[in-house]
Amino acid sequence: MDNGPEGSHIDRVSGDEPLLSARVHRPSDLVRLLVGVLGIICVLAIAAFAHGTASGLEEDISKGTGQTPDVFIKLAGLISSIAVLILPVAFAIERLVKRDGLRIADGVLAAVLAHGVALATDLWVSESAPATIREALTQATASGELTDPVHGYLAPVIAYMTAVGMARRPRWRVALWAVLLLNSFAVLVGRQTTPFSIIVTVLIGWTVAYGTLYAVGSPNVRPTGQTLLAGLRHVGFRPVTAMRAEDVPDSAEQGDRGRRYLVTLEDGPPLDVTVVDREQQAQGFFYRVWRQVTLRGITQRRSIQSLRQALEQEALLAYAAIAAGANAPKLIATSELGPDAVMLVYQHLGGRSLDSLPDEEITDELLRGAWRQVKALQSRRIAHRRLVGDAILVDRSGRVILTDLRGGEIAAGDVVLRMDVAQLLTTLGLRAGAERAVAAAVEVLGPDAVADSLPLLQPIALSRSTRATLRRLARERSQREREAVIEASHAAKAERGADEPVPSAGRKDVRAEKKAEKDAIEEALEQAREEDLLSQIRHQVLLIRPQALVEPARLERIRPRTLVSIIAGAFVAYFLISTLMANDVSDAIATADWRWAAVAVLFSMLSYPAAAMSLLGFVPEKVPFWRTVGAQVAGSFVKLVAPAAIGGVALNTRFLQRAGVRPGLAVASVGASQLFGLASHISLLMVFGYMTGTQHTPTLSPSRTVIAGLLTAAVLALVVTAVPFLRRFVVTRVRSLFAGVVPRMLDVLQRPQKLVTGIGGMLLLTAAFVMCLDASVRAFDSDVQLSYATIAVVFLTANAIGSAVPTPGGVGAVEGALIAALTLAGLGGGVATSAVLLYRLLTFWLPVLPGWLFFNHLTRKGQL
Repeated sequence: MDNGPEGSHIDRVSGDEPLLSARVHRPSDLVRLLVGVLGIICVLAIAAFAHGTASGLEEDISKGTGQTPDVFIKLAGLISSIAVLILPVAFAIERLVKRDGLRIADGVLAAVLAHGVALATDLWVSESAPATIREALTQATASGELTDPVHGYLAPVIAYMTAVGMARRPRWRVALWAVLLLNSFAVLVGRQTTPFSIIVTVLIGWTVAYGTLYAVGSPNVRPTGQTLLAGLRHVGFRPVTAMRAEDVPDSAEQGDRGRRYLVTLEDGPPLDVTVVDREQQAQGFFYRVWRQVTLRGITQRRSIQSLRQALEQEALLAYAAIAAGANAPKLIATSELGPDAVMLVYQHLGGRSLDSLPDEEITDELLRGAWRQVKALQSRRIAHRRLVGDAILVDRSGRVILTDLRGGEIAAGDVVLRMDVAQLLTTLGLRAGAERAVAAAVEVLGPDAVADSLPLLQPIALSRSTRATLRRLARERSQREREAVIEASHAAKAERGADEPVPSAGRKDVRAEKKAEKDAIEEALEQAREEDLLSQIRHQVLLIRPQALVEPARLERIRPRTLVSIIAGAFVAYFLISTLMANDVSDAIATADWRWAAVAVLFSMLSYPAAAMSLLGFVPEKVPFWRTVGAQVAGSFVKLVAPAAIGGVALNTRFLQRAGVRPGLAVASVGASQLFGLASHISLLMVFGYMTGTQHTPTLSPSRTVIAGLLTAAVLALVVTAVPFLRRFVVTRVRSLFAGVVPRMLDVLQRPQKLVTGIGGMLLLTAAFVMCLDASVRAFDSDVQLSYATIAVVFLTANAIGSAVPTPGGVGAVEGALIAALTLAGLGGGVATSAVLLYRLLTFWLPVLPGWLFFNHLTRKGQL
């Protein structure tokens, strides 16, 4: 085999494999850890909320074992106590005799950690846990004391025996379960514990053991080069040497392809051998699970396959591809390499991957050859599922060969087959351009088949490595656009500076120069703007089939943001319900002063003109004021279906575009408004936080809480700046959000009255919400002692939290933050809860209906 893709290297294998690590982190251990944690949470939830079930279970066990002789109970307890100590020692001696001391070390570490977790759980249950959990996990003794919630000696033993792998040896496993059952019976019948305590103890030991194994790694059991050569001899080959071609995987989709070798024989042509073991097979497990959960209408291969299932699937696909007339590696032998690995022996083909070919060698005939192979597979409804550059091989004669069929699918559905077409269009477009890729596809598959793939031409339907490449190209395009804008701005300033200064130049001349500079920047931006590859492919297909459907198909069953919203909403709902149950809200409502509620309504209505001012202050073009106010009212409806930080931005951008502002300038205006809003929010929070701190100190120095908050913010900023990943993440998000803001601000600065309007609107908007919250508080406590500065800090903090949480309108997060902050400020729980509910009713829920009416009205008028 010739050199593979860039980044691969070849090492000669003689005897033992030189590149294997001593330990590996198995995803299966992480899965068991998560299952154990979930089991502990479920048991504690049952103990907390199903107290009757827990008590009934204890009574049933007590009645069923009440007739057991006392002598038998004591004898069982004695035997099990001795066995619990002897069994681990005996197994340790057996392992040490077989020179497996590392497993014993892992077991001891797991036992120590389990003992610590057991002690921490005991402390939590006895000190802070709800009474129902304490009753479910403890038992009162004859002396009136409570038993331990977790058995401090049993949890370490279970963790030790699990970590050393005793459960994988049948005889030791039987002895283990016998001792555990006998010990559990003795302590339950002797009323020394509860069923829930036993279950929690076992789960803690089991969970800590697998957490330890995943953290420190398990001994590597991958087959060595010596095992490979012996396996080849076992199936009738006489190997001489084996050279390993190890591709460094760049995604979870490539991590389970197996290790590949070029094997030379004493007689006959060389062989390509792929070795698949459990560790490589487990790579990408969580990614595959996520794809199964989130994608609809697509059959994903099973996340957990046995080695035999993986071997049979790859063999079946290899035979089916050749039977369909496609050029694919010919499978000539398969075999197991012990209990943890298999090998697949292919006829050696040679050649180079598409990724490794230089651009001049990627001819139109080669592109058509790739499409012919896909056509052959699809004629028998075979999906490849991974048509990326390193899966397409080109031999010395120019023949295209499809490799890596392991993730393919037999009897594939139409959606999956169209995904293959979309993937290959993208793969070839990355190397040869959209026009040549589409032309070759149309020539081989026909225009209809290519046009049918357009709805699947979206990032979620492409391979993970392809999506990473497209993101990298997008960043490069954005960088080129920024460089073009900066260069045009510098050129305009240099040209203006080269002109002779005119003493009599007035404001009109300065304005004309500014306009010329802005026009030059916009022209440079238009010239530098490039269309992304997927859009180029769609454009080329539409030139052939103008009536083709281009609307992306809905492939995602659930999006990450939706999942986060559900989880956050569940936690917030629990918090709000528990808060309402803990505080008597009815008394606060019965004694409310509804005149203050009317004042809160007025301040809530004032927020909409203020929001319109804060937007129009950054739009130099003329936009009707009251129409803008209506758009802000319509935003109340949009906030119900979109996160707080996203819905308003999208609506205002759309509104400005419909008002005649060019798309780029509309985005820049909204970005400028958001940028100044962020700066205003932070500044006001610091000012009011300082003022709040000085109210509780004899001098004008801020309180320790304020200083601690500022230091925490500074430390977080330093951490984000110091960590490259976090720094790139923040810079990328901020840059994309505020792209084009600087040129827009030049326009605004030429009109000081506009800037004053924008900043004044932001201050008025904050003041309106603060006064609305203050009036809501006074409606339930007219003698409240909270200052306006404290109310402002409460509002600004809660608003920041609501903008960060991906729930529509910050639902739940804002309420929880407001209630917690008002309670910490000294307000009673009932008053704080009632005030927050009134405030959110006036500023979020009640405006939904008028917002819907305004949204429909503006949409019908073509203004949204």
